[in-house]
Amino acid sequence: MRNIFSVDVEDYFHPSEVQRSISSDQWDSFDRRVVPSTQTVLRLLARNNTRATFFILGWVAEKEPALVREIASAGHEIGCHSFGHRLVYDLTPEEFAADTNRACDAIEAACSIRPRIYRAPSYSITQRSTWALEVLARLGFTHDSSIYPIHHDRYGIPGFPRHASVLETPAGRIVEVPPAAVELSPGNNIPVGGGGYLRMLPYRYTAAGIRTLNQIDQIPACIYIHPWELDRAQPKVAQGVISRLRTYLGLAAFERKTARLLSEFEFGPLGEIIPAVQ
Repeated sequence: MRNIFSVDVEDYFHPSEVQRSISSDQWDSFDRRVVPSTQTVLRLLARNNTRATFFILGWVAEKEPALVREIASAGHEIGCHSFGHRLVYDLTPEEFAADTNRACDAIEAACSIRPRIYRAPSYSITQRSTWALEVLARLGFTHDSSIYPIHHDRYGIPGFPRHASVLETPAGRIVEVPPAAVELSPGNNIPVGGGGYLRMLPYRYTAAGIRTLNQIDQIPACIYIHPWELDRAQPKVAQGVISRLRTYLGLAAFERKTARLLSEFEFGPLGEIIPAVQ
């Protein structure tokens, strides 16, 4: 079964755990490392003849338009990851629409493609921000991949379907594609979607989760990574024990794990694996 491989294109100073200690006003003071780390991802994908979906932060598209063109020229699908990496449930619907439009404008200016697939920063479409789906549908998005069907202190909607679902909103339909989660018992899911779970836990944990979804549940797994997770030499700017563990644990082995994942499983872009609905 072909699974979904996705990349959230952001730099090492963008993750929510890092934003606990620095503000977006400081971003321009940091050395940008997103270009070489994303190019590492592109090389891994090319080596395995794999196309993926790249959810691009509008801020990155504005600062590094050549990188966005490089991603598009390699045949990858272009998605939107917001402009300023602000959590959706901290925004009003009007602020969310403005942030999303600004991001799409920056991405389109860089590569002449306007994204129609969205992923919220830190999967922050939760029970208190499901209104965002209507906003996305109104803006012309066909897919969203922002609802994690798990319990987590910052994100997740427990009990949400683990498979792709067509959601009806007052503005039209949108396909929701959740990151991979395996059901341990009714209402009790564990995340196996990649990112920090691939980075911090043994490789066999993610691999077993994908096989369970493919062979038992008969659904594709939606896997995600961040370019900064392949950058072992990045400045360690997160503060606090928990934030530093969540951000930096497992960096040394992450590229090796990602390469193994790409060699052992079949992947493709989200919009190709899960087509849009009319």
